[in-house]
This record gives sequence, C-alpha cells and structure tokens, in this order.
Amino acid sequence: MARLFIFAIGGTGSRVLKSLTMLLASGIKPNSEREFEIVPIIIDPHKSNEDLKRTERLLGNYQTISNQAGLSNGFFSTKITTLNNLVASNRLSGSFTFNLQEVGGKKFKEYIDFNQLDDANKALADILFSGKSINKRHEVVNLLDVEMDIGFVGNPNIGSVVLNQFKDSQEFKEFASNFNDGDRVFIISSIFGGTGAAGFPTILKNIRDAMNNRNIDGKGFLQDAKIGAVTALPYFNIEKDNDSPIQKSDFIAKTKAALYYYKDNVTGNNSINSLYYIADDYSGKPYKNDPGDNGQKNDAHFVEMVSALAIIDFLEIPDRDLETSGGKALSPIYKEFGIRKDSDSIKFSDFEDYTERKVALRLSQLALFRKYLNEHLQTAIEKEAWSTDKPEINKKFSDDTFYRTNVAEFLSAYGEWLKEMSNNRRAFAPFNLDTTLDAIVADRTVKKGLFSGKVDFAFYDDKLSKQSKGKTYSSAPQKLIKLFFDTTEEILTSKFGLKN
Repeated sequence: MARLFIFAIGGTGSRVLKSLTMLLASGIKPNSEREFEIVPIIIDPHKSNEDLKRTERLLGNYQTISNQAGLSNGFFSTKITTLNNLVASNRLSGSFTFNLQEVGGKKFKEYIDFNQLDDANKALADILFSGKSINKRHEVVNLLDVEMDIGFVGNPNIGSVVLNQFKDSQEFKEFASNFNDGDRVFIISSIFGGTGAAGFPTILKNIRDAMNNRNIDGKGFLQDAKIGAVTALPYFNIEKDNDSPIQKSDFIAKTKAALYYYKDNVTGNNSINSLYYIADDYSGKPYKNDPGDNGQKNDAHFVEMVSALAIIDFLEIPDRDLETSGGKALSPIYKEFGIRKDSDSIKFSDFEDYTERKVALRLSQLALFRKYLNEHLQTAIEKEAWSTDKPEINKKFSDDTFYRTNVAEFLSAYGEWLKEMSNNRRAFAPFNLDTTLDAIVADRTVKKGLFSGKVDFAFYDDKLSKQSKGKTYSSAPQKLIKLFFDTTEEILTSKFGLKN
C-alpha cells in the first residue's frame, strides 16, 4: 500500500489534520486507483497547544478503533499510522508529533549560541532578528529573547532557523528511509503566522534538496516525490490584545510578504506539484488571543474542513499529472475552493455537485451513528435482535475500553467538531444535532409514502436487526462499526435521498 506522509505545521496544521481524521472516520475516501496509508507528522514547538493535544488524542482513538475493528467496515476504513510504526528500531517516540530539539525552555539567542558569536556575527544577528515581541508573560522583549516553547508567534524569520533542524533529525532520516516510489507528501500550514509560514518552504526545500543530504537514504525517491500542500491564508478573527504578539492587523502584511517569498522559492521554482490556496473573510466570531502557556483551543472552522478535502483531492490526482524531474514539478497545479453562493451558514446543497456527493452521505452517516449511540444504545442493547445476534453488543461491551474510551470519545469529539463549525463564522451547519432523527439533515426532508414508516429509533432498530440477520461478524467491535455503517447508509439513501 502506498503512503501519504502528512506534515501538519503549527496550530492550523493540527486543526486541519483533525478535520481530515473526521472525514476519514466517516468513510470518505479519495476516488483513486490506489489505497493510501496516512502517516501524520505534527510539527509544532508549542507542546501545550490544546489543538495539538486534541488532534493527537483523536488520532490515537482512530488508530485503536481501526486496529480492533478492521479496515473494511466503512467507518474508520483508511489506515492511519505513526512514523514509528514503520521503523524497525525504537529510535522514535510512538506519538504523531515531531520532536523539536532544544526548543523547550530556551530563548532564541540561546538556540543560536548568540553569546559565542564573534562581534561581526553578533551584529548580523542583531540586524536579522531586530524588533520586539511579547513573551508568554506579556513582557516586551527583543526577538532574540523570545522563548520558543509557545511557537514562533508570528515570526517566521525565527521559525525558519529553528525548523531547519528538520533535515538533520532522526524523524527525517526515518521518513526518507521509509519513503518509496509511489508514496506522496502533503504539507499543511498557514501563511500568516510564524510556525506555518516558516515551516512549509523549509520542509519543502529539505525534501527537494535530498540529493545534497549525506545523512539520508532514499534520496532519489524523495527528491522527485509527488508533493502537495495547502496554505491557509487569513480565515479567522482574533481578539484585539495590545499585550499579545499576535495582531489581526498584521495578517495581510504577513500574507503578502510570505506570498512574495513563495513566488521565488515555492511556486516560482516549480518545487510543488499541487498547491491549494484557502482563505475566507475573517471578520466573524473572534478567537481568544492566547499565544502563551494556557494553550490555543480554537473552535473548528469550515476552512479547515475544506483544507482537509484538499488532501482528498490531491490523492485523486493521477500520477501522470504529478510528474517530477530533478526536483522540479513538470506541470504544477494550483487550486482554490468555491461554494455555490456566499452563504453565512453553509448546508450540503451549497456545495458544488461533486463535493456534495463526496461528503454529504458519509458525514451524515457518522452523525446518525453518533446520535443512536448517545441517545438510544443503552435502551436497545440486550433487547433488540441486532444486539443479541452473535457476537452480542451487550452491557459488558458498552463498558469495555474499546467502546467507552475510543468509540464514545471519538464520536463525542465529532459532535463537538460539528457544533464548533456551526457556531463559527462562516458557519458550516448541515445538521440539526439536537432534534429528532427525521430532521437531523438540515436541508433534507424524509421521503413519505403510503407504506413509509416514521424515521425514529424504532425504525432504526428494525433496520439494524434486518441488516444484522444472517450476517457473520468476526468480533463485536467489527460488528458495531460495519453494522451501523451499512444501516445508516441504507436509511440516508432510501429515506433522505442522499446519493452514494
């Protein structure tokens, strides 16, 4: 199986990766000739970032569910693994996070050994890293005195220096050694911050310059890798805080500066095969301005889901359209994303036809699965035929770690993700999560007829039992995932008119 290595950089990288995990959990797959195993690598010096921690937890839950239930059950059917799982030795941590060395507890001047430089290089460093910033204690400091454990807080000049260690890291060596012909790379970043704006061109350059790196294997495959990327332009609002280094007023200026740099060093030199530009009006609900130790915990945003769809789209592009020679893309592709109308609250019908067919049914299935487990499972188990058919879904099963810690926790996060997007601006609100079953899909009405029954939990149970009858399942976890995928698909296509 081919692999897609995803480098998720900074806070936006983690949030887009979370959205991708939700899409994959729902059963959304690229329409491609090959299956891809997903290998996420999160790069963020801000280890207390709540968005990073939420994504890591979600990926862990996903991995456990797919490992125990299998990969051919509809939900959770794309394999996600850590880089460590591909490595024969134990030289890496088992997490999804790249370990940035010598960042925690250090100021930038300590990282570059400023005090050991001669006078001429000290003067050069003073010029290159002039200016002021605000640290996590809200104190005004010189850039050289910035503490890097909260990220690069809008300073890509610092980020580019620190992140250049990537090329010499054990993670990069193992990535290169395990990168094969047919594998692909995707990079997620924002362009208006510090970590993402610096990380994208740095990682891209290190991959394309693989032939000049003596420390790695697989140089040929890596140099001519098929590389896609999504770069998020400003898309969210942030609270005004004069004591924060992050200011909304700087977003456009930083975006322009980064685009000028990318013009020469990314797009201008054909080093990227497929680049997706994503942006939106960012005058909506402001996020808390928190660059410090409290950790960023931003609500999910529609733009992040669209960015995740860019990854799906990248996997649908045929190999022949992503040819690379000598580290140069022969026919680079540039894409944007649009909707039918400028709506403040987006429903499935606001998508173009292809996107609607790609996401509507699968996301609705996972929403219907979540609703049943949250509101009806404990009433149904050990009573309904689908529950008592072998292997049984009983009280013991619902108390087990697989269900209680992994499935329930993941679906709870899915509900939070949907609610956060529905409350954001621009809103993505395709569901009525707190209403009856027959009204769960916002822009769909249940088909009615002479012999059509009401869509309620009794109807749901009947469909589950009919679907389960005579079927063979390898285990209770596999039964839970497969049975609910097949049943929700039947209900949503036959009663709600969603297309497969």
